[in-house]
Amino acid sequence: QVQLVESGGGLVQAGGSLRLSCAASGRTLSSYVMDWFRQAPGKEREFVAAITWSGSGIYYADSVKGRFTISRDNAKNTVYLQMNSLKPEDTALYYCASAPNIRTMRNPTYWGQGTQVTVSS
Repeated sequence: QVQLVESGGGLVQAGGSLRLSCAASGRTLSSYVMDWFRQAPGKEREFVAAITWSGSGIYYADSVKGRFTISRDNAKNTVYLQMNSLKPEDTALYYCASAPNIRTMRNPTYWGQGTQVTVSS
C-alpha cells in the first residue's frame, strides 16, 4: 500500500507563489509517474502536472504552463509543485497522485488527501 501526504497549501494573494510537497511512503514509487491534480468547488477534478520517474518526461495542463513547475526527489520519495504567478482561478484542493506509467498518468492508482490552495484577488 502507498500513502501520499501533501503539504504546503495555504492562502496567498494573486501574483504570489506557493510550493506544494507530496511525501510518499509504503511501497517504493521509484518507477511510478507522479501527478498533481486539483479540484475547485463545483468543478470536476482536473489534471495539473505529471513527471516520470527519471524526470525526463514532464507534462502540464495548458492552464498552468509557464507558471507551475513539477519536480521530484526520488531519494526522498517526494514530489514538488512550485506554483508562481498564482491567479484566483488556481484556487482548489490540490491532490498528489501516482500512476504506474505514462499511459495511466491521468487515471492514477494512488491518491493523497489533498491540500487547499486559496488565491485572493
